[in-house]
Amino acid sequence: MATTAAAPSAFPSPFSIETPAGCEGWEEMYPYYAVFDERRRDTDENRFWFWNSMHFPFPVPAFDVLCIDSPYQAVGSWQNRVFAVPPAMGIDYRIVNGYVYISGNPVTDPAKISERAEFFQARAGHYYANWSELYAMWRAKMEALIAELGDLKVPELPEYEPDEVAFGEDRNTAFYEVLTAYGRALRLGDLMWQNHFEFLLLGYGAYGTFAELCKTHLPDIPDQHIAQMVAGIDVLLFKPDAELRRLAGLALQMGVDAAFASGRTPAEIDAELEQSEAGRSWLAELEKVKDPWFNMATGDGLYHYYRSWLDDPRIPYASLTGHIDALRQGASVERPTAELARERERLAQEYGALLDPGTRQAFDELLALSRTVFPYVEEHKFYCDYWFLTRWWNKVREFGELLKLHGFLDDAEDIFQLTRHEVATALDELVLTWATGGVALGPKHWPPIVEVRKQLLQRMAEWTPPPALGTTPEVVTDPMTIMLWGVTTERVREWAGQEEGGLVLRGAAASPGLVEGIARVISSVDEITEVQDGEILVCGSTSPAWAPIFPKLRATVTDVGGVMSHAAIVAREYRLPAVVGTGRATAVIRTGQTIRVDGASGVVTVLEP
Repeated sequence: MATTAAAPSAFPSPFSIETPAGCEGWEEMYPYYAVFDERRRDTDENRFWFWNSMHFPFPVPAFDVLCIDSPYQAVGSWQNRVFAVPPAMGIDYRIVNGYVYISGNPVTDPAKISERAEFFQARAGHYYANWSELYAMWRAKMEALIAELGDLKVPELPEYEPDEVAFGEDRNTAFYEVLTAYGRALRLGDLMWQNHFEFLLLGYGAYGTFAELCKTHLPDIPDQHIAQMVAGIDVLLFKPDAELRRLAGLALQMGVDAAFASGRTPAEIDAELEQSEAGRSWLAELEKVKDPWFNMATGDGLYHYYRSWLDDPRIPYASLTGHIDALRQGASVERPTAELARERERLAQEYGALLDPGTRQAFDELLALSRTVFPYVEEHKFYCDYWFLTRWWNKVREFGELLKLHGFLDDAEDIFQLTRHEVATALDELVLTWATGGVALGPKHWPPIVEVRKQLLQRMAEWTPPPALGTTPEVVTDPMTIMLWGVTTERVREWAGQEEGGLVLRGAAASPGLVEGIARVISSVDEITEVQDGEILVCGSTSPAWAPIFPKLRATVTDVGGVMSHAAIVAREYRLPAVVGTGRATAVIRTGQTIRVDGASGVVTVLEP
């Protein structure tokens, strides 16, 4: 087949990336369509692909690919087939050495853009006009979905079926129930992702339209001022941290704060609290908070090992300890909501006053709409990525326990080393041999595959992916790519022009302020509890679940993210300087170095090489 020569680019061709030593065969973990293939070279080599380190900073286990496929199926359906967002269709992905690269599918034909605009205006307009009612229905739908997941039973495989099956009580046999339960678990995951994106694109769309109006009529307005005019809105996602701050104050009032000594594990703290009546009362109050507020994930939720605070309470307990220490020193641990509100209104009034009456009306209407829809941009994370997904991963673990019980796996966690289709195959054989009394091959077949894949993931984790692949784009138009990942035309050019080892990094100016401090580079959620007061957090991206550590920080710097990324939003809510989308901060900066963060200009300077 004839090939087209790749256009000159500052980024390597995806077909030139070599497999690291010891990682041969990694492709077998992933679907055939998820890898760069010579049969698509003509198109794939001439596209721009960037590493989605915001959502997938580590090599993806085989089962977790469902949280790549389903989200991109869902976002494409809403963006391209339902709302017909004028400049963008959906997102393609490829996996390279276990890491996820994505590329937007733009709409470039002006006639097609105009055609899509008619669909978008009618359908998005319906949502904007009925936002509160539709959003209330969405929340009810998500709560029902979470409840259905909780009620889903993973059947046992008994030696003999119960009498109800034999005597015609309209009961199905266990083989059918196991396969049905697994299939339903997968479909519930798909339903969640469908719900996840129903409102999200419109949240970005409203903000993007407001930002475009501002930049058209106020060409000198900084991006962070636009964002600040929407900041300070109370959203559900900050409720868990608010409860932790309240519990920290309660621990001081009840005289049980001594239990929260630095370095203690949650189990050690609980053990001491159990020794006194006051401590037991405090623990009882904690139990009231856990449902639903401890349904936060320790990371972004898309990997199976990001457990909820219920499963892994290290982050909330570290936060409690930090809040108690701050309160003892007379410091405030509250989010500066009043200051944010004052600044929000000041900026809106001052910028609005610069506009002519007609434009001012449009400015006020779009600002009001952005403030109305903004809470969803963060709240969907709590319902979908945290509350649902952490429980969904645990439901999958129940199928792992079933396979372990019958010798197909050595550990229930090993289920995540198989693809979702391989799990279906293993369950097929399990119920077949259970039903017939035959000898299963699975106990000899699956464990060696699991061990090979565990080793592959460890070796691929040692590889450093390039930030981008393929052709440098002339222009980036996808609003989601710009808003969430911060991959703008200007940002890509900066990435392309940066040389490794530089002392200055440039990114998006996400939250204003100029500070210097000690860097704390975080590559794993397990390292979050190591963050010390007054440090500057440097990471690939942050999760809203990390909000409890933000009061300890002096500033935040990320590799990936735009002005509407979670790192940017949370930083503004805590009035912390932030620069996001630097492309390579975690590769250049080391823990312990002194750095300067200018959140107004988007510049990060390493002061100690």
